[in-house]
Amino acid sequence: LALASAKFDPASCEVCITFLGKFRTELDTMDSAIQSDPAKIEVELRKACKTKQPKDERFCWYIGATETSATGMTQVVTKPMSFHKPVEKICGDLYKKDHQICDLKYEKQIDLKTDNIKKLKVKDLRKILEQNGQECRWCSEKSEFVKKVEAIAREQGRTELKGL
Repeated sequence: LALASAKFDPASCEVCITFLGKFRTELDTMDSAIQSDPAKIEVELRKACKTKQPKDERFCWYIGATETSATGMTQVVTKPMSFHKPVEKICGDLYKKDHQICDLKYEKQIDLKTDNIKKLKVKDLRKILEQNGQECRWCSEKSEFVKKVEAIAREQGRTELKGL
């Protein structure tokens, strides 16, 4: 009952708005014959969905624009795109059909040069280690993870940690 009355909030639909915004920009550079034909827009949408970004790929899966999708809601995107309906409104329509579309969020980007490493969660510290090809197998305390990540930050040029 609570879901049925939930209102669409564009700020909470980050992946949908960002992905479709980029797609709209890409579409605007193409021939007008493609821009006004929902079938041709769908072909371009499927091409755009072959991406390396996991959240974009999941969004495409939800709307049915991937080969493994179980649903087929691409017309909810392609038809409004053909008459230049704003991306926020398209995402609102998608939200009405499937609330999960707005549950997708991009991962927080961590900047080792500016972020306070000691305030990061252990989960984020582990992710940084993994991204830099390191691990902390025997680490049991957060401070051990922090030391390893601070070493990576120093290697990447963070100056305030030099004396630590």
